[in-house]
Amino acid sequence: MTIGRVRFVLASGSPARLATLRAAGLDPEVVVSGVDESGVEAAAPRELVQLLADAKLAAVAERIEQPAFVLACDSMLEFDGVPLGKPDSAAAAAQRWREMRGRSGILHTGHALRGPSGTGRCTVSTTVHFADVTDAEIERYVASGEPLTVAGAFTIDGLGGWFVERIDGDHHNVVGVSLPTVRAMVRALGYELADLGPTTRRT
Repeated sequence: MTIGRVRFVLASGSPARLATLRAAGLDPEVVVSGVDESGVEAAAPRELVQLLADAKLAAVAERIEQPAFVLACDSMLEFDGVPLGKPDSAAAAAQRWREMRGRSGILHTGHALRGPSGTGRCTVSTTVHFADVTDAEIERYVASGEPLTVAGAFTIDGLGGWFVERIDGDHHNVVGVSLPTVRAMVRALGYELADLGPTTRRT
């Protein structure tokens, strides 16, 4: 379907998600949902991230006039069956890394997309294998402040990339938004990537 470019809104304040979409050719508007995540509960981490993405979408979509696409995401690391969001202190981040080093976790990202013709939702999971980092490396990494700002206390596209040995699944999902998933959701609603706008300019 081609009706001219459709407004595209990212319902997230995540710099990593915005950078990922921009690098892929989109330049979305950003509207932060303000959802109180502490009030959302689920039986499993995979279910929780999807419910949080749904809640963020609902909070932002009602403020956006149609026609428009609104994308909301939520990410969380599942480690030993426990959901790990952002650590609440440097000490907590360091402890997490001492537990995670040399082991693996599952990064879940819930995606919720509303378009002019309907709504789609999908959760994507990627297994992350962490390096057996030293205590000194953990201390330096935590001191950088980066682990305190991201789900699971690590990044793959920043300083934490040094400590991720490999992944099984979608790289972009670990950053916070799965590009192939968003493409599939857009197509399921009867549109193409070329319908989304505005796009970033390439020189």
